[in-house]
Amino acid sequence: MPRVGVLALQGDVREHASALSASGADVVLVRTPEHLSNVDGLVIPGGESTAIAHLLTTSGLRESLREGFATGLPVFGTCAGLILLSQNVLDGRRDQWSFGLLDVTVRRNGYGRQIASFETPIAVAGIGDVPGVFIRAPRMTQWGDVEVLASYDRGDGEHPVLVRRGTAWGCSFHPELTSDIRIHQLFVDSL
Repeated sequence: MPRVGVLALQGDVREHASALSASGADVVLVRTPEHLSNVDGLVIPGGESTAIAHLLTTSGLRESLREGFATGLPVFGTCAGLILLSQNVLDGRRDQWSFGLLDVTVRRNGYGRQIASFETPIAVAGIGDVPGVFIRAPRMTQWGDVEVLASYDRGDGEHPVLVRRGTAWGCSFHPELTSDIRIHQLFVDSL
């Protein structure tokens, strides 16, 4: 049984933990660098990317995660987690930083503000349609060396919404906010 950490500083922690448990993972809530020991993978949840980034720095986890990612720690970021894994962030704060693991440029709130939230079926390679819940979701505006597992066209062309590069995964929407655990299962099965 893989041990999967869920970054538990802010955001959809409980929802990810539930989906991972249902996917057969032993879940560890990660709040300190010590919690990272012996995890086989990590989920960075949706929430507020600048708040999570600040808490990563003040908790001491930023450098521990950077070291873990450099040695191949698998990671799955959803919404704000995707922003933190992207190489470039548009419409962020001047001091906004990211780990740069995914060769994508994202626009914060690229699918609209809170009032523009929506749900739509998303076709994911290998598993079929899953519910895509978009809440202030980042939009991938440019992408390079990533495997696109799912795209969405909101009327202006296809944009990736689920990508993978090596052991890093990023998702624009919130799979943890539905009862469909197949995306979490894909991540767990990759560990």
